[in-house]
Amino acid sequence: MPDTAPRRTLYRDAALADGRSDRLRRGVSVLVVNDLIVWIRPTDAEEDPLFADPATGGPDTDLEIVDAGGTTIIPGMVDGHSHLTMPGGSHWIARGSDPPEIAVATAARNAALMTQAGVRWARDVGAPVARDPVDGRERALSLGVRDRARGRAGWPNIRAAGTWIGGVGGLGELGVEVADGDALVAAAEQQLDDGADFIKLYLDGADPTVCPWSVAEIERVVATIHGRGARVTAHSGRLDGAQKGVAGGVDALEHGFELDDEVAGEMARRGTFLVSTLGVFRSWGSFGSTTTIERFTAADGRKRIDARRERAEESARIAHRAGVRIATGTDFGGGSTRANQLAWEVEALVAAGLEPWEALGAATWRGGELLGEPDAGVLREGGPADFSLVHGDPLSDPAALWRVWRVSWSPDPVVV
Repeated sequence: MPDTAPRRTLYRDAALADGRSDRLRRGVSVLVVNDLIVWIRPTDAEEDPLFADPATGGPDTDLEIVDAGGTTIIPGMVDGHSHLTMPGGSHWIARGSDPPEIAVATAARNAALMTQAGVRWARDVGAPVARDPVDGRERALSLGVRDRARGRAGWPNIRAAGTWIGGVGGLGELGVEVADGDALVAAAEQQLDDGADFIKLYLDGADPTVCPWSVAEIERVVATIHGRGARVTAHSGRLDGAQKGVAGGVDALEHGFELDDEVAGEMARRGTFLVSTLGVFRSWGSFGSTTTIERFTAADGRKRIDARRERAEESARIAHRAGVRIATGTDFGGGSTRANQLAWEVEALVAAGLEPWEALGAATWRGGELLGEPDAGVLREGGPADFSLVHGDPLSDPAALWRVWRVSWSPDPVVV
C-alpha cells in the first residue's frame, strides 16, 4: 500500500521578508505539512504536538528539520513577463524562430532555471504559433507547455497569453498581425478559443512610435475579452501605445518604457498595472563587453542603450510616484535576459528608485495580484509552502536574491 504518512518539514531559525514591509523578521521557524504552511512562529516558541510521534508520543523521527540559520525566507517569486519557449541571450531575436521541438525543449530547461532561482510562477506573455511536437495542435507553443507542466515537479505554475497580436508590419514573423478592429477582436477571441489564459496586444506599430489601433478599437477588444472572463495586457515600448492602451482599458502595460505624468496618473486611477522589464538594458550593456555584435559594442550603440535605459528608469520612477501598481518580470526569451535572472530586475527597480522591500513586493505578491492568484507570491498560514531561502537580507541588499540556497517546493536538484 502507498505510504500515506504526512510529509513534515520544519524550517528553523530563519529571517523572513514578505515584500510588504521594510522590516526583516528574525528568529522565525516555519512548519510545512504536505506542502502547506501550518504555522509561522518565533523559533523560541516552536512547541507543537505535531513534533510528537503519534504512535509512541516520543520525538517524530519522520520530521525533517532544515537548519535555516543565516538565510531569509521569501515568497516564491512571480516572473510577470516571461517567454518560456525561447532562451534569451544576445541572439534572442533569431531564436524566436527555433523549430517547435527545440522551443519545447527550451521551455523545460527554462523551467528548471526558474525553479532553482526561486521563481514559482511564470506569466508567459507570448510564444510563436506552430504545431506542437507533443500534442500535435497548431497554436501558441506556450499553451501546450503550460498544460503539460501542471503538477510536474521542477516546473513553475504557468499562465500563458498565447501569441502576440499586433498591427500590420509590427511583429514580423512572430505572432498574428491584423489590419483593423474587426480582425483584432477575432484574433483575440481565437487566442482564448485556443486556450490562452489572457490576451497580449502589441501596441508598437510598424513605426514603433505609433500605436496601430485607435482607443475605440482597443476598448472594443478589451470589452470583448473581459466579457469572456479574461484579462488583456499590452506591450508598450513607446508613449503613444501607452496612452491609447490605458485609455482603451487594458489591464496592464508591459515594459512601459516611455510614460509621462499624465498617463501614469490615469494608470493609478484605473488600477492599470505596470510590468517592468528594466533588466534587459543591463543585459544589453553587458553585451558590449561579451559579444562582437555592433549594436552593443559600437559607441553609438552604447549611447542609444544608455539613453533608452535612462528613459525607462525615469518612467518607472514616474509610475511609482503616481502610485501605479508595479509588478515585474525578466522578459527572458522575448528579450535578452535568461530565465534565472529575476533578481537582476529587482536590482534594476531599486536603482530606479523603489525601496528594496517594494521591489521584492513587485516580484512576489504584486505579481500574484497581476495574475489574479491570491496565493501567488504570498506567505501565510494555511497557504501553499511556496518559498525559497536566500543568503543575506534582500531588504538591504537585493543581490541576496541571487543567492538561493533552497526552494521549498523542490528541495532536491532538478533534473531535466
